[in-house]
Amino acid sequence: MLSATAVLLFLSRSYAQDPKAPTQATAKANAAVLKKLPFKDRQDFEDVKRGFIAPLPNGGVIKNAQGEPVWDLGAYDFAEGKDAPESVNPSLWRQLQLLSEGGLYEVSPRIYQVRSADLSNITFIEGDKGVVVMDPLISAETAKAALDLYREHRGDKPVVGVIYTHSHIDHYGGVRGVVDEEDVTAGKVKVIAPDGFVDEAVSENVFAGNHMSRRASFMYGNLLPKDPRGSLGTGLGLGTSVGTATLIEPTDTITRDGQQIKLDGLTFEFILAPGSEAPSEMHFYIPELKALTAAENSNHTLHNLYTLRGAKVRNARAWSGYLNDTIQKWGEEAEVLYGPHHWPTWGNEKVVNHLKKQRDLYKYLNDQTLRMANHGYNMVEAAEMMQLPPELASYWANRGYYGSINHDTRAVWNYYLGYFDGNPARLYPLPPTDAGKKYVEYMGGAQNLLKLAQKDFDAGNYRWVAQVLDNLVSAEPDNQAARNLLADALEQLGYQQENGPWRNFFLSGAKELRNGIERMPVPSTASPDTIRSMPIELFFDFLAIRLNGPKAAGKNIAINLSLPDVEGNYSLVLENGVLNYGPPVERPSATVTVNRSDLNDVILGTATMKDKVGSGAVKVTGDEKQLDALLSLLDTFDFWWNLVTPNQPSDS
Repeated sequence: MLSATAVLLFLSRSYAQDPKAPTQATAKANAAVLKKLPFKDRQDFEDVKRGFIAPLPNGGVIKNAQGEPVWDLGAYDFAEGKDAPESVNPSLWRQLQLLSEGGLYEVSPRIYQVRSADLSNITFIEGDKGVVVMDPLISAETAKAALDLYREHRGDKPVVGVIYTHSHIDHYGGVRGVVDEEDVTAGKVKVIAPDGFVDEAVSENVFAGNHMSRRASFMYGNLLPKDPRGSLGTGLGLGTSVGTATLIEPTDTITRDGQQIKLDGLTFEFILAPGSEAPSEMHFYIPELKALTAAENSNHTLHNLYTLRGAKVRNARAWSGYLNDTIQKWGEEAEVLYGPHHWPTWGNEKVVNHLKKQRDLYKYLNDQTLRMANHGYNMVEAAEMMQLPPELASYWANRGYYGSINHDTRAVWNYYLGYFDGNPARLYPLPPTDAGKKYVEYMGGAQNLLKLAQKDFDAGNYRWVAQVLDNLVSAEPDNQAARNLLADALEQLGYQQENGPWRNFFLSGAKELRNGIERMPVPSTASPDTIRSMPIELFFDFLAIRLNGPKAAGKNIAINLSLPDVEGNYSLVLENGVLNYGPPVERPSATVTVNRSDLNDVILGTATMKDKVGSGAVKVTGDEKQLDALLSLLDTFDFWWNLVTPNQPSDS
């Protein structure tokens, strides 16, 4: 039987609560932004329209084969031609208006882009007879729609090459929308990528993929309405399409700086940029067109040195260095700088100035964070103190729409020094639920804490209210009064943000606190193509991640695995609560013979190993119960885990 508290909590969430109005404190904070930044500078509004040829068809709605929308540019029409409302930071509103400009554009003769048809841009570079596609978006549906729009206005040129500038899914996921794998296999189409591309593209979406994807649903505003009290995009792009993510493996890999590839009458010169915005990334220059791209290392926003969805911390020093190398190598020649996000920069002087401003942005964050660290300031203190010099801060392209000064400073600190700041009182903290109970006790109980928090909320102290009520909600997750006030504080923090992902996180958290978890469409990165491209060693590593260590303790199992279709023979050995892999062992508990293609079905979750054994697709010799025992020790991960309230401890 449900407790009275649980019944009340259920009833309170049975009716969705709408977002609330901005407070006077929020309205005042947002109004102050108008006085701080050079809003009279309208150059970006001219540049974003330059070269416009045609809008996206169907009002910006792109559908899949079932007629379901996977992208809707028109959802952001509410911002067109209007001043920022009180619920929006005017600087982020300005970025939204720029990003809402979409369609087909001429970048320069022979280079065209379709922008705002997905999170990223797709670029078409015309060779002598065909076209080279750079970064084909997230989904096959959006990439195909973009190619159709390009061909409608530029002719039915065959695709002769695809370039993946880096290993994030919005730069390769739509590839099957622009090329047929048979043409790649036949040598009609080159697919070019930087060194390490496949391993990085696959591993990032698999090892911690469930956790990252859940947080990404907050970061990209997938769970929020598109309106002045909801998501305004991400600052990097408007949002993520929810179509079919695909992958075709590269035919050509860039392995060294200065490497050149001749393709359809054009020369592509490359610089590798590993460990910058992506673990595998590259810049390239086309001398015949005097056209340069620095991939996602140069944008019209400060980028993430640590992405809020969770990923490896990025190297700001290296990032800055790659931009400096790009200036040194091609800065005297380049006449246009274009990228897989935002709009281009034209003219040699402006191109070099933009690259220098972005270079020095990341170098400043790197150097000044370390300067403060060496003075003894911890990660949080350094982030609070960090301020860019006026010549960097006033440059619109350096504003924190996607990355923020605060969390990028913490990223640099963590990159060099880790999570511990040296204070022994912070070395061994209580977990949130236990700490929350003690905070509530010390503050005189939940009612007294709520009373004090309400007073601070009324005074506009939203950061503190969020911090202190996080303890109460951690201690009493069913306390709806605490959840509601915490939601109110997060909401006002969201309304004040210049940073798109921060706004999305705050508002998504507020929504979940008020209404509970709502299962809505989100992009899927674990696509069939991703699984097929996963090296078998990565698959074994992922199995080891899924192994429930506490349950596996004391068990010893050895399984030999034969993959006839790829001529592979391996062993999986469980001992000491750890799953290792290697060559076949002499005395296995069982031997499993399975084609890699059937194993892919198991990885994708479209079939179980038991199904495959029953159908005869998998043959087991030896003790089949030992195979069953091993499989029973593998966890499955629920996508919709609690993000703003504590998960209950378990043996997992």
